[in-house]
Amino acid sequence: MEMNLMHYCSLFPLFIFICFLCKLIFSSSSPKDTRTSPPSPPKLPIVGHLLQLGSHPHRYFHQLSNKYGPLMLLHFGSVPVLVASSPTAASEIMKDHDLIFSDRPKSSITDRLFYGSKDVAFAPYGEYWRQVRSICVLHLLSNKRVQSFRNVREEETQLMVQKIKQSCGSLVNLSDILMWFSNNIICRVALGRKYSDDENGKKDMNPLIGEVYKMLGMFDIGDYIPWLAWVNRINGFDGRVKKLAKELDEFFEAVIEEHSLVNKKEEDGLDLVDILLQIQRENTIGFPIHRDSVKALILDMFAAGTHTIYTVLEWTMAELIKNPKTMEKLQNEVITKFKTNEDLETMQYLKAVIKESLRLHIPVPLLAPRKASQDVKVMGFNVKTGTQVLVNSWAIGRDPKIWENPEEFKPERFLNSNVDYKGMHFELIPFGAGRRGCPGVAFGVIVLELAIATLLCEFDFALGKEELDMRESIGLTCHKEVPLFVIATPRVG
Repeated sequence: MEMNLMHYCSLFPLFIFICFLCKLIFSSSSPKDTRTSPPSPPKLPIVGHLLQLGSHPHRYFHQLSNKYGPLMLLHFGSVPVLVASSPTAASEIMKDHDLIFSDRPKSSITDRLFYGSKDVAFAPYGEYWRQVRSICVLHLLSNKRVQSFRNVREEETQLMVQKIKQSCGSLVNLSDILMWFSNNIICRVALGRKYSDDENGKKDMNPLIGEVYKMLGMFDIGDYIPWLAWVNRINGFDGRVKKLAKELDEFFEAVIEEHSLVNKKEEDGLDLVDILLQIQRENTIGFPIHRDSVKALILDMFAAGTHTIYTVLEWTMAELIKNPKTMEKLQNEVITKFKTNEDLETMQYLKAVIKESLRLHIPVPLLAPRKASQDVKVMGFNVKTGTQVLVNSWAIGRDPKIWENPEEFKPERFLNSNVDYKGMHFELIPFGAGRRGCPGVAFGVIVLELAIATLLCEFDFALGKEELDMRESIGLTCHKEVPLFVIATPRVG
């Protein structure tokens, strides 16, 4: 989970003053734990390592792991946090001890935005989570359901092409268009129609989801230092979360009311809201689904889909423009093989390009946090009950012990490799693994493949500025900090 400390910068002198006073109390070494604990860098009293995280914690953790190893113990305030930065560590956490690490830590932000964390991503591990995940896997994200949205994907892809063609070869903000495309697909699949164009006076969903990702990329200091919870009332953070939660609720209430007026059947083409309301009415799964759960699941599907698809598309196109020989090779494959959707399955270089993009630019660099439900050993180290766990998938994707020339964009590394991103190979885990792995991988990947193949089939791309800025943004997802401006020339023949 990305941490953003900007809201607390003004309190830095206060923290230092408190640390200085308390150092007298805590300066003597704590009683030695006779059990073997993971290595841990020096920390400040009370705040622990919080003030050292910076704007890109995954990079900071990567630097620490080079010194302290692939498994290390940090402290965020009073909360112990285990950081895993190798395939072996990730495998033990998400495979060998997956059940023990399947719980989520308590988060006041997700509780307020996701209706008491009643969604799939952030719900505590237990019977409720099993039931709602089953709904998503069987009813919302099954292969049959994914295929049922084929027309939506194809129509929105062609609309994206038309939007780019309107630029007439002039400079175009491809980042904006890719966000617009991702948002439109998820809106139609999840909500039944577009909300990005402010149709009929309805609120645009995209800014709300952007704000959700900003909030999820921050942290509530009260979760880590409870007696400082009052700080968020002073700096306005609580007010921002409350305002966003209210706007989301009003939006989803309007969407549900709109859907409730029409009782659609399967042959009419159901969106995700239709399916959830149908399950709620018919109670076909054996336990009741309340309205808050419906809204939490809608937000979950929307938030998980929009920004991850957009982020991967943006980085992939940036890397292709940065590496023209790779783009030429992929374009040759696309021109030769891509005629229908079914041809995507045969395009091995396209699949290798997407894997390489996911390796270098994992949408969520720190996978959603887990929590140990009991004492357990990981890589020979003792991990206590209640310890939070962060898997640094970004660091794993750039580990020179695993990847030759890891900073180089080289899709060829995947052509003769069985390594995949579906949670079975822990050197590439952009979507997580185990029980808490992302259930929407199939949906996301088919959108990525179709969009990239279509763009390269329809256009030749050139950089719109002298230099390509590859800096990352700050937030839960790391898209490009500077938008990707290109000149797109329609291909002839």
